Amino acid sequence: MQHQVVTVESFYTQHVSQLQLRLVAGATGLKRVIREPTVSRPGLLLSGFTRYFAGRRVQVIGNAEHYYLRSLPPAERQRRYDLLFSHKIPCVVVSRDLPPDKKFLQAAEKATVPVFQCPLITMKFINLATLALEAMFAPRGSEMGSMADILGVGVIIKGESGIGKSESVLALIERGYSLVSDDVTRVTLLDGREVMGSSPEVTRNHMEVRGIGIIDVVAMFGIRCVRKEKRVDLVVSLKPWEEVSDVERLGMEQEFVEILGIKIPHIILPVRPGRDLARLIEVAAFHQKLKSSGYNAARELNERLMAKMAEATEA
Repeated sequence: MQHQVVTVESFYTQHVSQLQLRLVAGATGLKRVIREPTVSRPGLLLSGFTRYFAGRRVQVIGNAEHYYLRSLPPAERQRRYDLLFSHKIPCVVVSRDLPPDKKFLQAAEKATVPVFQCPLITMKFINLATLALEAMFAPRGSEMGSMADILGVGVIIKGESGIGKSESVLALIERGYSLVSDDVTRVTLLDGREVMGSSPEVTRNHMEVRGIGIIDVVAMFGIRCVRKEKRVDLVVSLKPWEEVSDVERLGMEQEFVEILGIKIPHIILPVRPGRDLARLIEVAAFHQKLKSSGYNAARELNERLMAKMAEATEA
């Protein structure tokens, strides 16, 4: 599991369009690290309360802070600027396109703290920036395996090289399902409870098919056959038949694998010539969808058999 180091520069470059940020001061401080995935308004600090200040977060100045500072005498205003920039804050965003005071920008330059202007209203910026930061801070890693979206079920297909992962995904695409990633799947933990799978940027929308080479899925099958990301709901491991000592017959017990600390349902499919792997993976995905909705065919059959045995015993 990898934890990202989020700098002001990466926050700015990745979200400049969405948040409509303009750098107006402190360009030399873009390497500063944002240490908490949320946003703070420094109103209490600017009013003189210094006991608690969330200085590890992106700071936002909105209407309230802006007009409060303008109400202060110039000398006192300067002291409040110096107080704000004496803390190791990562950056400041001035919302609503409010014009920052010249002295404010000078204090920011002196402290090498980046200052951005943004036309969004304060609460909208806070909401969007918080979502962006949570995504950037989310634990992430990678899983060796291809991923497909099968009727809303995100399935990672794992197995040793040459066992048929890509061929199975290709057959699923031909049936109308969507490719998420081929061969390597990037995983990200969102809100501490959902694992999202996606493709590495370089290989997105492409697959390697043995004997043919690299194919462009969008060019061949259309844009509907790819997804940028999908929640991981199931992991299917393909294994040679002779290596699976105990083939599951009933499916009474659910197996799990851990990805980024989250338990994901896991199925092992034995592979041998003649088995339609794509069809089996498709059925496994449908089966998992039914289980998630509360229906378990194996348990229902077992209860039926137990009821019949009870009736026979009473008779």
